[in-house]
Amino acid sequence: MELIIGQYVPRSSVIHRLDPRAKLIGVFLYVIIVFLANNWPTYALLAVFTASGVALSNVPLRYIVRGLKPVLFLIVFTFVLNALFTHQGPALFKFGWLELTSAGFIQAVFISIRLLVLIVATTLLTLTTTPIDITDGLEQLLSPLKKLRFPVHEFALMMAIALRFIPTLVEETEKIMKAQTARGAEFSSGSLVKRAKAIVPLLVPLFVGAFKRAEELAMAMEARGYRGDVGRTKWRLLQWQTRDTVLLASIALLTAALVFLRG
Repeated sequence: MELIIGQYVPRSSVIHRLDPRAKLIGVFLYVIIVFLANNWPTYALLAVFTASGVALSNVPLRYIVRGLKPVLFLIVFTFVLNALFTHQGPALFKFGWLELTSAGFIQAVFISIRLLVLIVATTLLTLTTTPIDITDGLEQLLSPLKKLRFPVHEFALMMAIALRFIPTLVEETEKIMKAQTARGAEFSSGSLVKRAKAIVPLLVPLFVGAFKRAEELAMAMEARGYRGDVGRTKWRLLQWQTRDTVLLASIALLTAALVFLRG
């Protein structure tokens, strides 16, 4: 299983050199403005903008395509669901109670494109930003909440650790599945109930391993004198530069174009 969420790909690109705060704000705004699209020109503009981000990141396209395989089922399922249950416009195909209309097909394409660009855009954040930079960026963006006694540092650290351990848990799952398959376990055959029962023996060692890793991480952090953000200093300070402003300006221009092109 290939999963790109949570992985960092070291490259020399303009996207990698962006301030993590700019990337976090940009991704947050992009997730919102994606829902402004409602016709072919707006979705084409979103696709071009996302493809440009992938090209500027210098991350191999084959790597991203391979990493999208785990969510391919979700995209296909969403497409089929919208195509078959949106009954507007002339019918393109009809077989019994199944009916595919022109409006249903277009709606399914739009929803699939929206889901795809959202996944690619949010995944670029982790592909081009180290967990430490994500932690620092989140902490500085949420720093005003410290006045309300919100544990900003702990929250940012928790999010970074969660992203960091996603690939580790996926790799651990693969190892457990291969070991149990070698012992005669079946995960891809039989009825749905049988497959669900086969997953139970997989979850037990996975949770045990996850808790063990969490305990080891906690002990390692304590042994190194970690005490939260009290008296903590940073070796690398974040600096907002012109390219970060250009990123947010491009998001603003994209928003204006989407509003102008909306049907």
